[in-house]
Amino acid sequence: METNDIYFNINKATWNDKVKVHAQSKMYHLEDFKKGKSSLMSYELEALGDVKGKSLLHLQCHFGQDTLSWSRLGAKCTGVDLSDEGVALAQRLNAELNLDAKFVCCNVLDTSDFIKDTFDIVFTSYGVIGWLPDLKPWGQMIAERLKQGGTFFMAEFHPIVWMFDYLGDTPVMKYGYMQEDVIYEEYEGTYADEASKMVSREYGWNHGLGEVISALTEAGLHVEFLKEYDESPYDVLPDLEKTESGMYVKKDKLYPLIFTIKAVKL
Repeated sequence: METNDIYFNINKATWNDKVKVHAQSKMYHLEDFKKGKSSLMSYELEALGDVKGKSLLHLQCHFGQDTLSWSRLGAKCTGVDLSDEGVALAQRLNAELNLDAKFVCCNVLDTSDFIKDTFDIVFTSYGVIGWLPDLKPWGQMIAERLKQGGTFFMAEFHPIVWMFDYLGDTPVMKYGYMQEDVIYEEYEGTYADEASKMVSREYGWNHGLGEVISALTEAGLHVEFLKEYDESPYDVLPDLEKTESGMYVKKDKLYPLIFTIKAVKL
């Protein structure tokens, strides 16, 4: 077994445990979601606009809330995730809510081995590319799954955010912006429930914006925009303050928290 496969298997086990915790957490508001609350944020809603009647592939979909939120807006959705517990819960939610989304359990880099359809939109968001050792096959897979003229959109935490070690009392800048070496962390709890007793064992990789853009353009996509924001829709970093708009910011605003990319397959 290759080293990366070992990393992926450990990450999969952690995410299977996270699904159980996250489904009961206040952050994911599962009961409100079932009653109609959307899990989508302003960045992706504004960028993609009306999705009614469009086919949409959601990469690294966790337990499917965003996938199902797009489905509620009229998109024909397929979600992909590494966690079989996540996919199983997504399928149960899809049936309970009487929606028509499909879900596939696989490593996102292997998506083209499991899904042969092409899509109007490929979408991914928030805490996704850090689980991948190399973005070139990721970019190639996205290009393979897009229709000609189709749109790729991602919203993701900024690479600077991942340069810090957050396990101590105070965040410490520890990791490289373009670090090639794998990063291992082991800690109790999860971002959605810090009081949880589950133990997260995680292997991840840092990717700079240049690497992200190059992975997409080398696969043949045309980047329409790259935007950076000093506001996050999630309160998952230390010392963030809530704004009147409902976003979260660092008081000093020294660096971006989020970036978004929109690209098209010409």
